[in-house]
Amino acid sequence: MSVPLSLSPTRRAWLRFKRNRLGYWSLVVFAGLVVLSLLAEVLSNDRPLLVRYQGQWYTPILTDYPETTFGGDFPTPTDYLDPFIRQQFSAEGNWAWYPPNPYGPKTLNYFAKYPNPSAPSLDNWLGTDDRGRDLLAQLIYGFRVSVLFALALTFTGVVLGVLTGAVQGYFGGKTDLAFQRFIEVWGSMPELYLLIIFSAVFTPSLGLLLVLLSLFGWMGLSDYVRAEFLRNRQMDYVRAARAMGVGHWQIITRHILPNSLTPVVTFLPFRMSAAILALTSLDFLGLGVPPGTPSLGELLSQGKNNIDAWWISLSTFAVLVVTLLLLTFMGDALRDALDPRKADSDQSPELPSNPTQSEPRSGSVPVAPDRADAQRGVATP
Repeated sequence: MSVPLSLSPTRRAWLRFKRNRLGYWSLVVFAGLVVLSLLAEVLSNDRPLLVRYQGQWYTPILTDYPETTFGGDFPTPTDYLDPFIRQQFSAEGNWAWYPPNPYGPKTLNYFAKYPNPSAPSLDNWLGTDDRGRDLLAQLIYGFRVSVLFALALTFTGVVLGVLTGAVQGYFGGKTDLAFQRFIEVWGSMPELYLLIIFSAVFTPSLGLLLVLLSLFGWMGLSDYVRAEFLRNRQMDYVRAARAMGVGHWQIITRHILPNSLTPVVTFLPFRMSAAILALTSLDFLGLGVPPGTPSLGELLSQGKNNIDAWWISLSTFAVLVVTLLLLTFMGDALRDALDPRKADSDQSPELPSNPTQSEPRSGSVPVAPDRADAQRGVATP
């Protein structure tokens, strides 16, 4: 099916992307998973969403209430998994609306029926880890942390990569040479050793990890943007803009940059995959997020240390594989949609469907059409 030429280039690229069913549905599924992870507090939480107790309404998901509010003895925060509290809510006239999974990422179920790590059961659908935390809650919140971190790291890398690549490719000469020498020196620095040193000096945090990885994550994209700018700055429309006295910044942002974003957009899903793998690997080594933060890498480390608890490794591995596969399928579809050869194929005229013009009549000898007639589209008898 050809794409109509009357549409804008962006619209045609989107239609080519939708034509790749695997990539399109991967985008739909991935976007749905991200939206669900953003609603993690509603889906998996150890606090009820809404409580009706003795004629009063309470919202424990938004407000902390002491145990004495619900008939307890101590003014400490309420443990909503306590059998006594649940019994209070089940009395006549009282009720509590719990999330589908009544466990948070840091919830320790002190009333569990089995030792930790426990296998999947009706209470814990995917089991618990070695500390007694619900594995499903860990995966939901860990997936959200990984995706948001990957988005932030991708955005930072794209901004730095486009900025440095544009400056190198547009000005060229000594500016390009100086940047290339700097990239060679900066790229030769041992990134893992720097992470180990900074993690020992400073308190581990997602912000620190984002800054350290952003210092090195822009160089790969900068080379592609530089090549596109080196090619597009010689185009006639750029020379015409210079002859008309247009400034460098306007030429870069209005003329060259929009025509140089193909590699940037194409590599976005793959850069997100690399960011998720980087965070998971660092968490597995203990150099990532602070202790207590939901993490897929920390769950893989627990699975390695608890070989008998197969549900930890299996569920975490499944989440990682599905996430990376979805991003890979999206990247392949996006690359095909922005491929110039696919765009050229959309502009090729369709073959004639009339069989009388494509097949010779019986008993006649096919005659090669004259070149002038072929150019005018005149059929040769």
